[in-house]
Amino acid sequence: MATQFPDDFKCPISLEIMSDPVILSSGHTFDRSSIQRWLDAGHRTCPITKLPLSEHPSLIPNHALRSLISNYTLVSLPKPQPQPEPQTLISTLTYPSSPIDSKICSLDQLTRLCKRDSALRRRLTESGAVSAVLNCVDSDDPILQEKALSFLLNLSLDDDNKVGLVAEGAIGRIVAALHGGSPDCRAVAATMLTSLAVVEVNKATIGAYPYAIRALVSLLRDGNGREKKEAATALYAICSFPDNRRRAVDCGAVPILIEIADMGLERAVEVLGLLAKCKDGRQEMVKLNDCIRILVHVLKNGSSRGVQYALLTLNSLCCYSEAMCLEALQEGIFEICLGLLEDDNEKIRKNAAILFQVIRGKQSMG
Repeated sequence: MATQFPDDFKCPISLEIMSDPVILSSGHTFDRSSIQRWLDAGHRTCPITKLPLSEHPSLIPNHALRSLISNYTLVSLPKPQPQPEPQTLISTLTYPSSPIDSKICSLDQLTRLCKRDSALRRRLTESGAVSAVLNCVDSDDPILQEKALSFLLNLSLDDDNKVGLVAEGAIGRIVAALHGGSPDCRAVAATMLTSLAVVEVNKATIGAYPYAIRALVSLLRDGNGREKKEAATALYAICSFPDNRRRAVDCGAVPILIEIADMGLERAVEVLGLLAKCKDGRQEMVKLNDCIRILVHVLKNGSSRGVQYALLTLNSLCCYSEAMCLEALQEGIFEICLGLLEDDNEKIRKNAAILFQVIRGKQSMG
């Protein structure tokens, strides 16, 4: 709440708190800079009484009022709180006897400190912070768990830290949070996997970790809107590594992705584009009656990125299965591709041209 100053502390001209109050011969007090501008403009009357002033009016310092304003400001304004040292904050997390509220406060401050400071993130990683924070991820308190995951997410902004976090055992804690955390914790945990998967070697490690992909698929099926989006994003990042595509298919990802793509989540179409690159993924898609219809719907109504990945998926399916190609033709894919050949997006034009050729090839063979 803003401090309320007495009206007498305000200059009658600027209406701001006076820093150098002076008394005019009329007896009224003004801030020196304001009354000086008044006089310099050629005025020779008091701004309040309108009574005439001498040719060279005296400006008498109002020491008493200046002292009052100074003292009032010192008492009223909040004192800036000294920032604790990062090591002190980490110690709060390390001590078993530290109250949960203190740990939450420490994590908040650490997150703020390291958000835009890569040098500090490196120092925090080297100082043993990761181990202490990972222990907080195991907490039964959902707020502490979420704050710990958010802090680790900030640490993972740097590629060196991404590898270090995995080496410290972060994946196991993150997967546990995906299974048993609050909705917010699960969403942040999925985002954390996306961040770690930026480093190529981590994609394989995450995919090989027991239940990691299965936990994401479960979140995709059962989570709220934010959880589904973050789980799909994480699967996309992880499944750019070929071995993980089969794992995702084995965990039942395909029918769930088709369902949520039909609900409008285009990120699901991006994951389908990757899974369609493997035989197991295509086989699963062929089994689903609505797969082609939903992908064609994205072509007609989706964003540029959604259209691009729908084309990639349809390319894989039409090359793989004549039945899928025939179904796509029945859905009007030929005319849609012709229209997309004129699209502003070069990738869409290219993918539409490839699909167009695939369809024509299948037609001529038929």
